[in-house]
Amino acid sequence: MTDYDSHPLREKLVPLNLFHRGDKGIIKALIGPEPLLKRLMDLGVIEGEQVFVLHEAPFGKDPIAVQVRGTLLALRRVEASAVIVQKAENL
Repeated sequence: MTDYDSHPLREKLVPLNLFHRGDKGIIKALIGPEPLLKRLMDLGVIEGEQVFVLHEAPFGKDPIAVQVRGTLLALRRVEASAVIVQKAENL
């Protein structure tokens, strides 16, 4: 768990909740309350893993479907905001 404000790549990092269908990147940090971080890590959302947004719900676009470590996960945007990602074009 890294402090987002002091991360050396801060200007290139984006919270996962701002991603849209087709976006991908590498998880660089998890921030937020301990119970949420534990839940995300239990689901396999950990630093260094690739994440790919497969689907957004219509209208409010919540939840989003993401693939991490070969597993399909549905995350609310508020949960996804705890996942800090380096957006990638060619992963």
